[in-house]
Amino acid sequence: MSFQFEEKIPNSHRSDHHWQSVNSKESTFYYFAYGSCMCPVDLKRTLGENVSQYVIGVATLKGYRLGFYRHSLRRNCGALDIIPDANSYVEGVLYSLPWRFSDLLDEREEVPRNGYRRELVEVYNQDKFYSNVRTYVVVNKLNEELAPNDWYFEVVLRGAVTCGLSQEYCWQLFHHMYQLQQRQQLIEVKLNNPS
Repeated sequence: MSFQFEEKIPNSHRSDHHWQSVNSKESTFYYFAYGSCMCPVDLKRTLGENVSQYVIGVATLKGYRLGFYRHSLRRNCGALDIIPDANSYVEGVLYSLPWRFSDLLDEREEVPRNGYRRELVEVYNQDKFYSNVRTYVVVNKLNEELAPNDWYFEVVLRGAVTCGLSQEYCWQLFHHMYQLQQRQQLIEVKLNNPS
């Protein structure tokens, strides 16, 4: 299934001229997704149309790392955030989205309720530099990471694999989420079986 979906994602090696001609009718903004929005199928639920045509490709954000520092009330689990870290990087998906999606994206990221806030970053895609790229960071970060639930785990990993993030990064992401879930299970066992 992921192979069929991968074929629908535009080639990240294409030229800017081709990209602009495809989308010349609407003004757009760059968006770097590093969590559940990496999955175009999941993002479609929010934006109401297939967004695969707006994928530029895999991008790298230097000077940040991932962490689950938000408690998502909607999903009742930990949700991803990016934290400044000079020695790290985050891989994600770079979109060029029509401006008509801007408010819907803000709503999804709970900007009106101070869940996340917009932040402009610089990312790299195929050795090309993109500035003024929108991403979202958690406003009120938790003191320690909170495990994702199985649904969030799956949608984040599906987006990472489907959109072609590096195999090494996908494995790191998998292990990080898995370890958080294992830690959470141990805590729950201890709470349910006090000695």
